[in-house]
Amino acid sequence: MALLSETLPPRFAHDSEAELARVLDFYQVSWRYEPDVFPISWSPTGAVIESFAPDFYLPELELYVELTTLRQTLVRKKNRKLRLLRQLYPEVRIKLLYARDFRALMVKYGRLAFLLEMNGANGNGAHGHGANGKVAAR
Repeated sequence: MALLSETLPPRFAHDSEAELARVLDFYQVSWRYEPDVFPISWSPTGAVIESFAPDFYLPELELYVELTTLRQTLVRKKNRKLRLLRQLYPEVRIKLLYARDFRALMVKYGRLAFLLEMNGANGNGAHGHGANGKVAAR
């Protein structure tokens, strides 16, 4: 019997995440969307008060990928969380892709139309996957 999380398509927080998933699918790179949550801050009683869930996990590469393509205040917050994650979980391999990195990927893979669309709109879609587990076409 399949787990619920394996049967429901992910709801991406941002169009850039859905687009990265499309690129990974095209190149047949296995990925999981936000599969793990890492506690990074605790209260004096031991309750988790802050955590970090990287956007993607690439199991064949044993690598987490976090996209940061939004506002600068969010970039600072993610950088802080990433610093804590690396201190607390040094064995975890993670790559943070900044907006410039994401734009370079889109240019490299011929997705200029997506970049123009993302820059012209708010870019906060929530695209899911089709029944085959691949990203739904737009």
